[in-house]
Amino acid sequence: METINPSENQIRADNQQGRLNPWWVVGFVDGEGCFSISIFRNVTTKSGVQVFPEFVVTQGTKSLSVLKNLQIFFGCGNIYVNRRKDNHRENLYRYCVRNLKDIQEKIIPFFDRYTLQTAKYQDYLVFCEIVKLIDQKSHLSLEGIEKIRALASTMNRHKIR
Repeated sequence: METINPSENQIRADNQQGRLNPWWVVGFVDGEGCFSISIFRNVTTKSGVQVFPEFVVTQGTKSLSVLKNLQIFFGCGNIYVNRRKDNHRENLYRYCVRNLKDIQEKIIPFFDRYTLQTAKYQDYLVFCEIVKLIDQKSHLSLEGIEKIRALASTMNRHKIR
């Protein structure tokens, strides 16, 4: 995936950059965002497994400016182009925050203060619990990985991990 830098493109003056209403952000993330935990094999890690928390908001080309504004609003993350087309035949873009420190210091405090309003809130709570376990280094033991895997399997329509 290709990374998009918000300063590469001219941002229109009428954009709400830096001035997004926090409750608008909550509503938008409730509809278009995702809190996820990926667990995959990585032979370079001691346990052979890597645990990867991620906050993502996805949009098509026509709404790329919204993702740029979210990136400015949160002051972290990257935007990636996914050349897979959506149902409007345009590229998909993903605003992603993967850095654990940014998740802990920017994303979680925001959503603790401005609570999600849909069932996504339950995924967020599990996400926070897993981030805490990662911070406590639980992901470095097989027991911890299994606990994280069990929690993650309750998120996002119960995907198998």
